[in-house]
Amino acid sequence: MRLLVDSGSTKADWIAIDEDGKVMFTTQTLGLNPEILDGDEIIERINDRFDILQNKDKATHLFFYGAGCGTDRMKINLSRVFQEYFSNAIISVNEDTYAAVYATTPKGEEAIVSILGTGSNCSYFDGKTLHQKVQSLGYIVMDDCSGNVFGKELIRKYYFNKMPKELAVEFEKEYNLDPDYIKNKLYKEPNPNAYLATFAKFLIQNKDHEFCKKIIFKGMKSFVKNYIRQYDNCKEVPVHFVGSIAFYLKDELQITFDKYQMKLGNVLRRPIDGLIAYHIKNK
Repeated sequence: MRLLVDSGSTKADWIAIDEDGKVMFTTQTLGLNPEILDGDEIIERINDRFDILQNKDKATHLFFYGAGCGTDRMKINLSRVFQEYFSNAIISVNEDTYAAVYATTPKGEEAIVSILGTGSNCSYFDGKTLHQKVQSLGYIVMDDCSGNVFGKELIRKYYFNKMPKELAVEFEKEYNLDPDYIKNKLYKEPNPNAYLATFAKFLIQNKDHEFCKKIIFKGMKSFVKNYIRQYDNCKEVPVHFVGSIAFYLKDELQITFDKYQMKLGNVLRRPIDGLIAYHIKNK
């Protein structure tokens, strides 16, 4: 049994396939970002799903693609946690960008591949190897155009009284905006980036409002200038995306790409289905 996992900071999609590529089960856990969680917290989240727990000794391979796995230190740490848990499996840990590449980019083709979800990332794939010019420093100082940055911007606008009144009223209905509650979520509880990203839903629901449009296009402009345009051939190769922010704001991405004369490629909400096809072909 091979386990394929695509993990962001908010959630992780799991699919188990047999040697013929037949799906044995699918499930979902909370996100397993090793930059945010320690080993015990990761195991606790996995144990929460009985279908994983009861099949852990049957796993022969674990292919994990996750947020927070961009450094060797995090890959090694997470591999150790998984090796102890899935004792009979061969463990492979890669950053989530590889899942995005395998799901969106035809074999051997060049592309720029980006992630816009809870966090954000951007890499160039030359058909064989992944190249990254911008090393992410996480949600506090980077993650342009991501769900957590959009959430942060909405909260700031609300508290600085910069949000239009009609939107502020709706915002108050949707979320608990008590200062103590927010600060507890940000500084006392795990996954503050995932918490911030929950506010992005409001932005997407109201994306046609001029106030929200400005925030969206400001974020996309920043992502293009700071990430995509780091690559000299950004106008020559397609730019693929995965992630909920990209998926639900695809029209806005297209407008932005037309402005910068770039080619918008495939846009997927989740790469997990593409990973199945990739791993069946590459046993």
